[in-house]
Amino acid sequence: MNDIPLSALFALLLVLLLLSAFFSSSETGLMTLNRYRLRHRAKQGDRGARLAWSLLQRPDRLIGTILLGNNFINVLAASVATVIGLRLFGDDGIAIATGALTLLLLIFGEVTPKTMAALHPERIAFPAAYVLWPLQRLLYPLVYAVNLVSNAILRGFGVSPEDAAEHNISSEELRTIVAEAGAMIPQRHQKMLLSILDLEKATVEDIMVPRNEILGIDLSEPWGDIRSSIIESEHTRLPLYDGSIDQLKGVLHLRRVVRLAADNQLDANSLMSLAREPYFIPEGTPLNQQLLNFQNQKRRIGFVVDEYGDIQGLVTLEDILEEVVGEFTSDPATRLKNVYADDDGSFRVAGNVTLRSLNRNLGWKLPISGPKTVNGLLLEQLESIPQTGKKARIAGYEFEIIEARSNAVKAVRIRPAT
Repeated sequence: MNDIPLSALFALLLVLLLLSAFFSSSETGLMTLNRYRLRHRAKQGDRGARLAWSLLQRPDRLIGTILLGNNFINVLAASVATVIGLRLFGDDGIAIATGALTLLLLIFGEVTPKTMAALHPERIAFPAAYVLWPLQRLLYPLVYAVNLVSNAILRGFGVSPEDAAEHNISSEELRTIVAEAGAMIPQRHQKMLLSILDLEKATVEDIMVPRNEILGIDLSEPWGDIRSSIIESEHTRLPLYDGSIDQLKGVLHLRRVVRLAADNQLDANSLMSLAREPYFIPEGTPLNQQLLNFQNQKRRIGFVVDEYGDIQGLVTLEDILEEVVGEFTSDPATRLKNVYADDDGSFRVAGNVTLRSLNRNLGWKLPISGPKTVNGLLLEQLESIPQTGKKARIAGYEFEIIEARSNAVKAVRIRPAT
């Protein structure tokens, strides 16, 4: 190199610094790419994204290629800097060149390009993939030899490079991705997506209508009362039972009743002929699974039973859908049945209202790991059947019982936490 002009050596050193910056930035850029966005762009036909995706399938080979290139460049840069130092400063130039080159590589070959790549990975990684992809194949024998040794060491620690392409995420990680999507996903859609993820955490007991509130047709009653129940019903499907809901006979779709009623042929026997066999749901069934069960069974209504086969409540397809899209009303003050907002900021709530529905619709954070209803929460907290006027503070919320009977709390005034 003694015959090479200093200007050429400085130019060569500059080129080597740029190449070092390229390898450093490409490593950071490729490793910090959003894998799901990368996969999406690759499926859309972006060639740079496809090459980057191919390289990342075996990150051990990618890193081997980048480090081989980077180390070669840095060693060559050190040699050039040493020659320049010797020419300019003699023997003292070796130390001067080493210190100067270290500073230059740190600033221009490492920190600056890697910071740039970390902030804008796609702008760096996709163009770099066009260079690294053929370079990896050109250096494959050397890369393979280096990886053979390093992978053997990794396997000693229980790490397998073949598993690197697997990037499965948990539901909690997916929840974080959706919640932090910002303006990319409208807030309404974010809530729906998060509600879908929440379905696996809730069971049918969280949303069921308790057995003492199930409205149906009691076949043991006089025909006049049965006819009135059908006419005045707010529901399209009604359970048929004989004396008690435990003696469930079937489920009647009122649309089937219209023709017989028009022909004056409607009676108790004809009701039974129109009824469909009841569909039972084991308690503890997650809502996401029950949604699939409703779809597979072509059902819209089911009865929750415990381990002894006793009916505990009723769940409909609409109940599960409301967990995703919210109540089918637009006014926040009237989204919940038996919940009424007062002017002082408190809410009058019936004891049978579920804690989950309060949390979802009012943005509260009442505990839901134990009892499912307001009544159950107060009974657990007070450990007795409380009297009217009794107050309790739970999770920062003030509860005041405004109506109680011998075995249950019927109405409560709740003041949200401030």
